[in-house]
Amino acid sequence: MSALHGRLSSPDGWPVPGGTVTVMDTTGQQRGRAATRADGGFGVEALSAGVHTVVAVAPGYEPTARAVTLDGVDLDLGVLELARTGGAVLPTPGTWRIDPMHSSIQATALHLGMSRIHGRLRRFAGTVTVADPLEHSGVAVTIDPASVDSDEPDRDAHLRNADFLDVAAHPEIRYVGDGLVRRDPTHWTVHGTLTLKGVSAPVDLDVVYGGSGPDPWGGTRAAFTAGTEISRDEFAISWNQSVLAGVLAVGRTLRIDLDVQAVLEP
Repeated sequence: MSALHGRLSSPDGWPVPGGTVTVMDTTGQQRGRAATRADGGFGVEALSAGVHTVVAVAPGYEPTARAVTLDGVDLDLGVLELARTGGAVLPTPGTWRIDPMHSSIQATALHLGMSRIHGRLRRFAGTVTVADPLEHSGVAVTIDPASVDSDEPDRDAHLRNADFLDVAAHPEIRYVGDGLVRRDPTHWTVHGTLTLKGVSAPVDLDVVYGGSGPDPWGGTRAAFTAGTEISRDEFAISWNQSVLAGVLAVGRTLRIDLDVQAVLEP
């Protein structure tokens, strides 16, 4: 007899608890079933040798199936990805307001040429305007630079002063995107302009659409992830220190990553 083990996950790596994994033989008869745990993991025991079909389902996700051959040895299926229901459906045209409670903006910089320091911008607001055709859509976001948080108060105070964000002179960061280019059904490029520390420059975002659907509060929301890299020098954030034979204390490139949920306005 064999056992099957594995884990259900969303395409962006989140575990899928509360799902059901069913194992059927070649006649379609059920040979085992298990529910997924909080971490998405599952195990189906006491399975006979032979060819089986593993079917995984979960509320809010598209089902998936995989054929396996058991030979008396336990089998680890690894991660089974379930696409979210509605993930291939484009968001409804209209104005979608970004939900800051369920969204994040993170900046990452290289430190001493060998490790990364992460910080978040905690206060922001914005809208995604979905047009028809979708290529005419846009986004507008304002960010409070004083909300920078890298989990170190002294470093955050330095980031707020004139060496970096200079929040006293420039109390707002703005991003305005005015068009989309489709790369495939879920991957897009947003063309836009970032205004940071008084400097405006073109910045493109690589966007992945995570899907849309009803939320528990009676609304409709859509999910996106986005990323880009910007040069600190281009936005007049040129402070640095040279340490250890010319290695810079802070890398000149910043990686920006966004996780966004937006709610459709009535």
